Amino acid sequence: MESSATHSTAPPTTAPVEPVGEVTQRHGRNRVFAAVRSFPLTFAVTGALLVCAIASRGLWASVQSASWFDAVAYGVPAFRDGKWWTVFTGPWFGLTPGQYVSVLILTAFALAIGEWRLGTRRTAVVAISGQAGGVLVASGLIAAAQSSGWAWAVSLADVRDVGCTTAVVAVMAATTATVPSPWRFRSRVLLYGYVIISFLFLGRFADVTHLIVFTVALLAGERWLSRGERGLRPRTRREARLTAALGLWAIASVHVLVFFVPGDGPFGPTGAHEASLWSTVVNVAVAGLLAEQLRRGRRWAWWIVLAYGSFATLASMVVVILVATASFESVGAVTAGTGLLWAGEVFLLLAGRSAFTVPLRRKTGSGEIDTAAVRALIRRHGGSTMSWMITWDDMQHYTALGIDGVIGYRRHAGTLIALADPVADTDQRDPLLESFLRFAEGQATVPCLFSVSADTADRAAEMGWRTLQIAEDTLIDLPELALTGKKWQKVRSALNKAEKTGTAFVLGRLSEQPDRILVQVREISEQWVGEKELPEMGFTLGTVEEVLDDDVRVALAIDTAGTVQAVLSWLPVYRRDGEVRGWTLDVMRKRTGPEANNMIEFLIAKSALAFQEEGAEFASLSGAPLARAEADAGVYGIDRGLDMLGQALEPFYGFRSLHHFKTKFNPRYAPVFMCYRDEADLPRIGLAISRAYLPDATPRQLAALLQSSRT
Repeated sequence: MESSATHSTAPPTTAPVEPVGEVTQRHGRNRVFAAVRSFPLTFAVTGALLVCAIASRGLWASVQSASWFDAVAYGVPAFRDGKWWTVFTGPWFGLTPGQYVSVLILTAFALAIGEWRLGTRRTAVVAISGQAGGVLVASGLIAAAQSSGWAWAVSLADVRDVGCTTAVVAVMAATTATVPSPWRFRSRVLLYGYVIISFLFLGRFADVTHLIVFTVALLAGERWLSRGERGLRPRTRREARLTAALGLWAIASVHVLVFFVPGDGPFGPTGAHEASLWSTVVNVAVAGLLAEQLRRGRRWAWWIVLAYGSFATLASMVVVILVATASFESVGAVTAGTGLLWAGEVFLLLAGRSAFTVPLRRKTGSGEIDTAAVRALIRRHGGSTMSWMITWDDMQHYTALGIDGVIGYRRHAGTLIALADPVADTDQRDPLLESFLRFAEGQATVPCLFSVSADTADRAAEMGWRTLQIAEDTLIDLPELALTGKKWQKVRSALNKAEKTGTAFVLGRLSEQPDRILVQVREISEQWVGEKELPEMGFTLGTVEEVLDDDVRVALAIDTAGTVQAVLSWLPVYRRDGEVRGWTLDVMRKRTGPEANNMIEFLIAKSALAFQEEGAEFASLSGAPLARAEADAGVYGIDRGLDMLGQALEPFYGFRSLHHFKTKFNPRYAPVFMCYRDEADLPRIGLAISRAYLPDATPRQLAALLQSSRT
């Protein structure tokens, strides 16, 4: 019997196929609509500017000759005539076709950055208030200065201007408050350089408005828009050195510019500078030499530039007063102009003063010793897990006549803080310590041994010093290392995760890595510092500059896209025969985001296994500063003080959390000690240690730190 169901022989129906060209057009429209929705203010303002440019014929002819120009242009004459609406009509035009094009580009760029970082509403408020406020305040100041007879102000009082670059500067200045390090400070320095140089050597109406809104928007953004980071100071030693050097180069460049392209600024014609080409070349050469020494952190260069910059700044203040009040004719490029640029350079030098501590020659108790000699001594006599830190730039060195050894120390608050064990033969360490004590007393300073091993602490105790455990060194013994068993489960999980995601492990010298890797390492480190409310720490904590040492090795976790997710640095620990017997962990940084999770564990484990294959005895995960399992009993004053300092620093740097983190590597612990002569020295030692770790901290930051330790 046949089934009643029938099978259709009609072909199946299908949806019509959309042509590829139409799909592409639709996707293109969707992207445009998405961009407009993300940046509505940018598209609206740029579109309106373009419409005005076409309607006014400003794209191919100057609008200054138009009959309606005086009705839309702002400035002192407009406000004197009662045309207050020009504050809102003037921004939509450009004086020349070239200016119109530049205004369109700059406005689109600045508003897009503003909407991305601040949001549409805040960007609109900053742009409108900055443009209107800058024009009104500048007009008022120029009108007031005109009455003094200042020639520059008198000429500007007759100027009518158009354009919205004041809004651009306001938005850019305010947006810098939201930019993470290192570009937070760099963008401010670059913007300041443009604003101040334009004002000093061109002095147009727009340059006055730019200077006003830059100052106001920068301070307002810092007060209300900052995200985590605060302050106008450089965050790292490298940043302080680099910006100070660039500032000096900028001043030298201005000398060259005004020599070949003289102008006429607020403080006189730059063409009045009668310097010869030869003297200009000499000035640039000297500036270049000093800039390079500032980049290297040389103390002598800092003093020279600071002294000259302070003199130039004070002289410029006098010239400015004379120009504005007594019709004094200044040689603009040499006196007031470049002199006021020195004010910014002096600020950079003072704000980053602790970054310029590298001496020309390292003075010691019996002579001079360079870093190469210190390295040779460490290789010859061996050292503790922290001995390599005494080769860093900020360290000074003590040697004694007749003793083949060295002690590295830092000087703060009248205290000589000797770091790590003395580097010398065993039978010469006691005489070296005794000589260092006499040297300190001869300098009217307090001696202190910091982060020394139990062996050195015992020797110091026999000599009558007091000892205090301040940390615990965490050591992974490598000969028998095997990542097996339950206690290594977390570490194995990190290794497995990295293997599944294709993360590569690279162990080598940072100086030999491609530039793209070095740039990423600097970016990771500086962003990490920028996230802290306190400035970069020093003393026993290295930076990327120390990682560039060819004796230091770096471990990198690089994903399949070539992005560095985490970085470690390892300092060498030498035996007496000059061979490396172990490695000490120093810099430890990772990116923010889920991709970098467990990357530190991955790098430590892979590094330990690599060192094991090379025959190293141990890998030290180092002692987290001011963090230990238990406080010593029966120790007064400094013990509680260091505990308070460690507690106060914990929310900012997480040293005690870091100490706990290292337990997952199942290390053995070796106590780390501080040695001092008597309890009367403890207050000064505590202050010196605080300054050693936080040389850039401001009084406000230190007060906040003290308050946090009490809560």
